[in-house]
Amino acid sequence: MAAARIRSIGTAVPPTVIMQPEARDVFAAQPGLGRLGERLVRTSFDQSGIETRHTVLTELDASAEAEPSGPAVFYDRSSGLLLDPGTGLRNDLYAAVTSELVVEAARSALADVPDLSAADITHVVTVSCTGFFAPGPDFVLVKELGLRHDVARQHLGFMGCQGAFPALRLADAFCAADPDAVVLVVCVELCTLHVRSAATTDQIVANSVFADGAAAAVVTGRPGPSGSSALRIDRLRSRLLPEGEQAMAWTIGDHGFEMVLSTYVPKLIDGSIGELVGAFAEDVDLPSSRWAVHPGGRDILDRVQSRLGLDDAAMAPSRSVLRRFGNMSSATVLFILADLMHAGDEVDRPVIAMAFGPGLSVELGALTLEPAPTGAAVAGRVATA
Repeated sequence: MAAARIRSIGTAVPPTVIMQPEARDVFAAQPGLGRLGERLVRTSFDQSGIETRHTVLTELDASAEAEPSGPAVFYDRSSGLLLDPGTGLRNDLYAAVTSELVVEAARSALADVPDLSAADITHVVTVSCTGFFAPGPDFVLVKELGLRHDVARQHLGFMGCQGAFPALRLADAFCAADPDAVVLVVCVELCTLHVRSAATTDQIVANSVFADGAAAAVVTGRPGPSGSSALRIDRLRSRLLPEGEQAMAWTIGDHGFEMVLSTYVPKLIDGSIGELVGAFAEDVDLPSSRWAVHPGGRDILDRVQSRLGLDDAAMAPSRSVLRRFGNMSSATVLFILADLMHAGDEVDRPVIAMAFGPGLSVELGALTLEPAPTGAAVAGRVATA
């Protein structure tokens, strides 16, 4: 039975760019924060490890010369005030914008596998935790890409930052059951739809790190063109840390989704990640591996690096994505894997991927960057809007 391989990864982000210092000043200037809240905003933004993020909230585009047409919804540039629209309005924007991003990411991924076309797709798995609509992004992909109407569709919702891993696990299972399966996995998150001014630590941290983006992966066990490379999926594992159940959560409020992101999370990860990775990858030479660690925040990357004894080069791909794109929830780890595939790094090298989510859930993946036995892939090209 041929192993499933990630043949390509395509990405897409909205065109509006948030410069972290400018966003910091906007959030720090909101009324009701108090001196302590303002200090916390500045510290959170300045120490985030982020330079730029992308958002669907065009009102936050500081480079725009003209005032936005129509009434302000999220941010009133003339007064400098962040507004507080209801959850319904936020979700309406999610439904309107999501379709563009999933289609662009999927087209980018398909463009990098010239031996496959949209007609070859047998399964679609979509992932998102930042909004809802039906028929959803899985239906949009079938319609806009011209996929077969009998394509099998699954949507994984509200799983948080680790959502790409159960999606890849599904793709791996589909490929194991059917050697001809070609699975399109698409993660899309519009996290900034849920920003709002608040003096709570959780909301301030969320405002400082979350961003918007989509990533699509083509997964199949079919052999590809000779001389190409791919990420072979060796194994995927999930582990719950029940003591962290209340430390990370994602609930629906009247004015957007509300994130609980306790400062206890990095400590939990610090206390468990060495044992978890050691048991999961005991047959892997960790110092020589490439790493794709979901950048839930700079502190999480610091803790993982320190606990596992990794050098700066090992963490560079994760820190680079955090610096350029922020935390795009489930899509983020695919951005990192896309960079690894696109870098033209030497093949036959292990890759360890991980992400963290509500629960507290720890997802781990062991992959191998390899050449195709008869050709297994075309390296993923990072394509951004």
